[in-house]
Amino acid sequence: MTYYDDIAEGYEELHKEEQEKKVRLLKKYIVVKPKEKILDVGCGTGLTTLPWDGQRYGVDPSKKLIERAREKESVIYKVAPAEDIPYPDHFFDWVISITAIQNFEDIEKGLLEMKRVGKERFVVTTLKQSPKIKEIERMVKKHFQVKETIEEEKDRIFLI
Repeated sequence: MTYYDDIAEGYEELHKEEQEKKVRLLKKYIVVKPKEKILDVGCGTGLTTLPWDGQRYGVDPSKKLIERAREKESVIYKVAPAEDIPYPDHFFDWVISITAIQNFEDIEKGLLEMKRVGKERFVVTTLKQSPKIKEIERMVKKHFQVKETIEEEKDRIFLI
């Protein structure tokens, strides 16, 4: 994760507009209620964590991105990879991962961890141009029942 630690200072300048646009789109499809717990896997600086209602949590393997996230409003952020999420089974009402799955060390293990800590509502988005897109789609469909796949300009969104 050295790359993300290296760009942590300028991460939001590079990605803020794009990430906020994705969250606005997702809010057309999902609603997180105030008492529900939501986990953002690969949360970066919290751009995709903060806009949701509910009790917000984020995990990311980049220590420096999490440091930046913690500078913002009250959200529980932990330095952790998707493959080893430090929460108990079925803890979260929602588990989301917005444009992070292509960076997981082990896509299948990361998805299985997301499934383990979640109850039944998941959202995974990935870049369509990722060289891992076929593997990601195969793994998502193997481990989850996909309710809807949305094709956006740059992204494929799995509503689970």
